[in-house]
Amino acid sequence: MTIQTSASRVLHPGLRSKIMSAAQAAALIPSGSTVGMSGFTGAGYPKLVPLELAKRIEAAHARGEPFKVSVWTGASTAPELDGALAKVDGIEMRLPYQSDPVCRKRINAGEMEYIDIHLSHVAQFVWFGFLGKLDVAVVEVAGVREDGRLIPSSSIGNNKTWLDQADKIILEVNSWQSLALDGMHDVYYGTDRPPHRKPIPMVTAADRIGEPYFHCDPEKIVAIVETDAPDRCTAFTAPDETSKTIAAHIVDFLGHEVKMGRLPENLLPLQSGVGNVANAVMADLEHGPFQNLTAYTEVLQDGMLSLIKSGKLTMASATALSLSEDATKEFLDNIDFYRERIVLRPQEISNHPEVIRRLGVIAMNGMIEADIYGNVNSTHIMGTSIMNGIGGSGDFARNAYISFFMTPSVAKNGAISCIVPMVSHVDHTEHDVQVIVTEQGLADLRGLSPKARAKLVIERCAHPTFKPALAEYFDRAMHFSAGRHTPHILDEAFSFLPNWTAAKNAREAWKDESLVQADAWR
Repeated sequence: MTIQTSASRVLHPGLRSKIMSAAQAAALIPSGSTVGMSGFTGAGYPKLVPLELAKRIEAAHARGEPFKVSVWTGASTAPELDGALAKVDGIEMRLPYQSDPVCRKRINAGEMEYIDIHLSHVAQFVWFGFLGKLDVAVVEVAGVREDGRLIPSSSIGNNKTWLDQADKIILEVNSWQSLALDGMHDVYYGTDRPPHRKPIPMVTAADRIGEPYFHCDPEKIVAIVETDAPDRCTAFTAPDETSKTIAAHIVDFLGHEVKMGRLPENLLPLQSGVGNVANAVMADLEHGPFQNLTAYTEVLQDGMLSLIKSGKLTMASATALSLSEDATKEFLDNIDFYRERIVLRPQEISNHPEVIRRLGVIAMNGMIEADIYGNVNSTHIMGTSIMNGIGGSGDFARNAYISFFMTPSVAKNGAISCIVPMVSHVDHTEHDVQVIVTEQGLADLRGLSPKARAKLVIERCAHPTFKPALAEYFDRAMHFSAGRHTPHILDEAFSFLPNWTAAKNAREAWKDESLVQADAWR
């Protein structure tokens, strides 16, 4: 990783004097600041300033001085940002999504505050003033034009909002990012606060409604740091048999929907969450019968890039790239081809409920677990420990034409069922979940009552190891539940959690100890 000495990508004459080292730029971020940083799924995040900020924080802590900042981003970033700042205990509060193991450990230890927000809500919450003041923006761009407009890099995320709302702006101008990205972006400046909002003027995934550049007040730019560092490339494993089977269930179902007249022959715009199962679905679509596909999603991964290359996918709208090393090379080597078929938008548009509903998006997202009634947990382990966050799955699930949630039927080498009586944490209620898919089968929940859903989920989606216990639980709930609309035995509803018995005993012991202490106090 090197610092560029040339100002070739900073073409605005008045801004060249603000070029400085990353250490000098990081010194402009005081303790207690709220910092909006670029970055979305490892693309387009600042590469040097967060590392230098982490060094400052570590040095301050060594002197016994408090130093923390709050960090807002588009979504997950990389070890050079989230990991570096979390390692030195430098983050007071984080939003709206993270996937860093050090961050996760601190959050679950109660050492870092975390707000998990629907990604479409973040920009408007900032504009509404719900989250407080944004002090500093640190945003990566591919270049600065002569007129001061900024060429976005490989993600847009919330960058438009950070540049508009921050008091001070630090730019990282990254020459690793191809200048051929110029023209791939569509930055929409037509959003207003209520009561002055107007409809988003989009009717197809290919519509361009904004402009290719960010606007930015040059007076707010306090530093420019030149870098030449790659994005974090996301390595994907080849689809395993479980992923392939899940993908086959989904593609077969889509074919059935076309046959029934509920989908057109080229389907509707596709949205796909992040991960190997999502890539497996894209791979199956590439070899499937559907032609002239489109996508309206938040992240463009390897599988979708391959669909574009094959000609099956004619246009993809997203807010960020999230590619493996090989796919990144393919993208950069043929960027002129992809620039005509990919458009990157702010996440407040890529994830906008109005647009998702209007376009009739087919949403496919992963989950940690689902219960027999169709409620989905996509964020927490054992109900209390965050994994990553809800991301954009809620934006798409609630507003999709068809909403899929998919997972292997078991986890931890078969020790844990991903189909349970009651999820330990609810991110997507039964009202937003239409189709649940595991390698065992697919459950179409549309038009079914809770009891009918339960029978179908157990029959189609549960692993054979756990199916008898789930069926027995449902039968007993039908007899012993106080209410029969959504039958549950609440004392046993979490019995599929691996540590449920130990947790229950710990609660009883804590309760007994609390009573002893209360008696002693009295």
